[in-house]
Amino acid sequence: MPEITTPRLTLRPLAMGDAPRIAELAGEWDVARMTSRIPHPYDLANAESWLTRKTQTADETAFAIALDDQFVGGCGFIVRGPDAELGYWLGKPYWGRGYATEAAGALIDHVFQTYGVERITLGHFVDNPASARVIEKLGFVLTGHAREDSLARDTDVDVVRYALARQSWQAQTTTP
Repeated sequence: MPEITTPRLTLRPLAMGDAPRIAELAGEWDVARMTSRIPHPYDLANAESWLTRKTQTADETAFAIALDDQFVGGCGFIVRGPDAELGYWLGKPYWGRGYATEAAGALIDHVFQTYGVERITLGHFVDNPASARVIEKLGFVLTGHAREDSLARDTDVDVVRYALARQSWQAQTTTP
């Protein structure tokens, strides 16, 4: 798996040494409740188990988001035919600094260039306006609404869904 660098961040392969930091950051209620797949409470055993599974499956590609060599969040994607589904999260101390937009933008470039998909999809819970802003900045367009399970909340949550076509991404990234 390649390492992807941005002006401030590095997207790198996950390592078992990331487990304590993943548990610390993803274990916060405010982080876990905005994701579909992070349970709460979330501890070191959860992080180690998740990392073990990540090394044993090829259906999803996940990266650590690192700032100055320190784990600050995660991002990844799943390729499904001509589409890819993207996801990301950051530890609460790193919110509001543009890191999510920077990491997701680099991941979008990587997915379009490497996997030949025609469209990337993603979503956010309706009560997550910060993620909505990230998604809008990246040029995604609204495709609809759905309900998804949230492990942390232990219930289905309303989700806003978006898509970004390869052609749209190329047009916005090559415009002077």
